[in-house]
Amino acid sequence: MIEGCLANDRKAQKLLYEHLYEFAMTIALRYSRDEMDAADIMSHAFVKVFKSIRTFDSSKGSLHAWIKRIVVNEGLDHIKSRNRFSENVELETVAEPGINNSVLERMGAEEIMKLIQKLPPATHAVFVLYAVEGYNHREIAERLNISEGTSKWHLSEARKTLQQQLTQLNT
Repeated sequence: MIEGCLANDRKAQKLLYEHLYEFAMTIALRYSRDEMDAADIMSHAFVKVFKSIRTFDSSKGSLHAWIKRIVVNEGLDHIKSRNRFSENVELETVAEPGINNSVLERMGAEEIMKLIQKLPPATHAVFVLYAVEGYNHREIAERLNISEGTSKWHLSEARKTLQQQLTQLNT
């Protein structure tokens, strides 16, 4: 399949796309407001995949990891295009509100993702990178070109907003 993509074979490209669609769409949905946004992210990501397939090096990692990085980067680009990141927020310490686990236990992953998708773009990006992808604040700051304090603030805002939404669902 990869050999076919290297040869610019459309059937091989279609096969790779179909094979990795669900995997990549799951990632794209983390960075989008809805399925249409995710489809945009996916289409841009796969164009990049096919254009740069020659740079894929299996000795450095799996195809899934390589494609995941492309989809994540495209998702971040998508979020940045929706809204500029604010640099004016600097907090050294951030209060971390708790989240009611009993409410979370009754919700499905799709319902939780819908709450996350409602977050403002920058807050959404920081939350997904931190809570879902596992990046630390230094890495998030570098990726999004913001300060670590701003990253911490956005994470705190995401948690506070999600806590408020979960509290409303519980009442």
